[in-house]
Amino acid sequence: MRAFRQRDFRIFFAGALASNTGNWLQNLAVPFVLYELTGKALWVGLAGFAQFSPSFLLGPVGGSLADRRDRRLVLMASQFAMAIAAFALWAAWALGWHDPLLILALTALTGVFSGIMIPSWQAFVPSLVPKADLSSAITLNSTQFNASRALGPALAGLLLATAGPGTAFFLNGVSFLAVIGALWMVRPEVVERRERVAAGVVTEFRQALGYIRHRTGILISMLSAVLVAFFGNPVTQFTVVFAEDVYDAGPRVLGVLAAAVGLGAVLVAPALSTWDTRVPRSAVVGYGLPFYAVAVIAFGLAPNWPLGLIALLCVGAGFLAVIASTNTAVQMIVADEMRGRVMSARVMSFTLAFPLGSLLQGYASDAFGPQATVVAAGGCLLVVAVYFVSRPGLLLHLDNEDDTPDR
Repeated sequence: MRAFRQRDFRIFFAGALASNTGNWLQNLAVPFVLYELTGKALWVGLAGFAQFSPSFLLGPVGGSLADRRDRRLVLMASQFAMAIAAFALWAAWALGWHDPLLILALTALTGVFSGIMIPSWQAFVPSLVPKADLSSAITLNSTQFNASRALGPALAGLLLATAGPGTAFFLNGVSFLAVIGALWMVRPEVVERRERVAAGVVTEFRQALGYIRHRTGILISMLSAVLVAFFGNPVTQFTVVFAEDVYDAGPRVLGVLAAAVGLGAVLVAPALSTWDTRVPRSAVVGYGLPFYAVAVIAFGLAPNWPLGLIALLCVGAGFLAVIASTNTAVQMIVADEMRGRVMSARVMSFTLAFPLGSLLQGYASDAFGPQATVVAAGGCLLVVAVYFVSRPGLLLHLDNEDDTPDR
């Protein structure tokens, strides 16, 4: 909890928690209404594709902005634009425009602004705390994201069962006011002074790729994020399909299942923060990745929702262990003048893998069934995780905090 000693981080944490809780209202409501409208799991996968694929396409632009401009102002502008997109989705639903393609288009619009925003968000957090508190700040930032991942779906399940999707969409729009207000109040003590780079966006991004190529710790971190995003992360959206088709349950159970992933991450966060000074990041990822894969398989095999709930708690714990540890590794290694672009490359790798995995698993679910699809995805992830564990020298690069190129 040591990052909470910093006023700016406390304010940012509170605003981000409120805003991300609203985001998760929409993240569950959109797949739910698409599945209700179409009856096809493929549309659940399309929801993830529409939301996250723009982040991949716009990653170089977002990374360039994060290194050229005031990151706080970039965040405020993008959050305002995302609020407008959220209110547009609410207005369309309230007016009775329930066309699945329109819902996907408005979801993709939110993804466009999110793609511009995320690199600045990732690069902004280290400026709120001294370096000694950086690991705590990164873990707590991941914790607030996963806490919202628990609160948002739980609230969404209740709203979908009572007030309907429109209320969830509206509250998401309102929630952006919290993080905009927090960003307005935040005044980091150390103001970053960066010379503006004259090169174009493409050239700057190539420089970032060259920088990453010579730092194995960053490469391993990005590969781990890709594996989690492609094979494991689609399970969060497939709770919609499991609740409806496998468990024959209503939206309240759906909300509980979706919230379980975030709750599992929150429960493991204190231990993960404590381990930072005692257990190497390579060990956390070495144990966390196969644990995550087994948890995904367990969810696919669960015959009822209580057992599925337990599996999803473990999925959330494994997710935080891998993502927070690899994210910390990148933030510790990267030089600040490259931080925005390097973080954008990491975000791009995740946001390309997740929508592709969602799309492929949505198609496979319609063809072979959701349980077989999730078990197969978890099995593939387990094979790769075992390979990593058998080659511990690869993961040791995550413990390196030296910015010099690997030789």
